[in-house]
Amino acid sequence: MRKVLLFCGILSSMLYVAMMLVAAMLYEGYSSMSQTVSELSAIGAPTRPLWVSLGLIYTLLTFAFGLGIWTSASGSRPLRVVGGLMIAYGVTGLFWPPMHMRGAEVTLTDTLHIVFTMVTVLLMMLAIGFGAAAFGKRFRLYSIATLMILVAFGALTGLDAPRVAANLPTPWIGVWERINIGVYLLWVVVLSATLLRTQLELSPDYALTRATNRPATLSLKSLR
Repeated sequence: MRKVLLFCGILSSMLYVAMMLVAAMLYEGYSSMSQTVSELSAIGAPTRPLWVSLGLIYTLLTFAFGLGIWTSASGSRPLRVVGGLMIAYGVTGLFWPPMHMRGAEVTLTDTLHIVFTMVTVLLMMLAIGFGAAAFGKRFRLYSIATLMILVAFGALTGLDAPRVAANLPTPWIGVWERINIGVYLLWVVVLSATLLRTQLELSPDYALTRATNRPATLSLKSLR
């Protein structure tokens, strides 16, 4: 069951990529280059029903992945924090307020959408930060690089964000945002694969097989 929960991390990233691709194709006139992902689920958008339905599945997969991380911590406090943050990330998705389409009057739900976005980004960055502390040097450097990309392209996205509400041109906002989303989803896949590998090495069958060749180092700290 623990391996199934950890595999949900890979499934969640695959599903989100599929959501972005399919919804963008079904939304006539939508531009993945110049429009945000949130506009696919905006109030009045033709793809909102599809996005909400698939988004619920994504949220559940993320929540399950968080549980898998939590139960795989094996005394690692940073990894347990990552699990808790991922669970919180999943819970937040259940109550995500939508934005209005461009040019519509800004209301409370638009303000809450911005607040939830900020909270979600904070949870993502904290999860990556604590994840960096949970494993060895290679994963730590990879996580730091991921954080740097998130900060850089997050700043570019933030600069264009006010122009969305004002219904002004945003020729590159979709690119900046999708780079951010992509590097985070990839980090989740790498984390999931790393934890699955750890669980494999901890399994009795694997240990028995490896014992015939050379001793296996069975700890989270060995993943360097």
